[in-house]
Amino acid sequence: MEQINRIEIRGNVGSIRIQNFEDTQAANFSVVTNYMYKSKSGEAVIETTWFNVCAWRNGNMPKDLADIKKGCAVHVTGRVREREYTANDGSIKRITEVFANSVEIVSEMDKVK
Repeated sequence: MEQINRIEIRGNVGSIRIQNFEDTQAANFSVVTNYMYKSKSGEAVIETTWFNVCAWRNGNMPKDLADIKKGCAVHVTGRVREREYTANDGSIKRITEVFANSVEIVSEMDKVK
């Protein structure tokens, strides 16, 4: 049986942090998506979900990850991963994030609403 770990999200960038290295860049940013549905009473309900994204510049990324700005619309494909890190207070924290294979900045015409 083939196993699949793939996620695709399209939304707007929240906070972003770019790190420049000698020969590459890394970006950690959040993406917000909104899902609208009608409740049983017929009222519109908007469900907002935030995703943490980790992207390293490669062939499927914008030439400069710094082109990704807060508020811009992006289409991200990748895989979900969990990792642990030690916080400043010494406690172990777990984070679930999207490890991006590709990030596309969505044009104004296709902008996420």
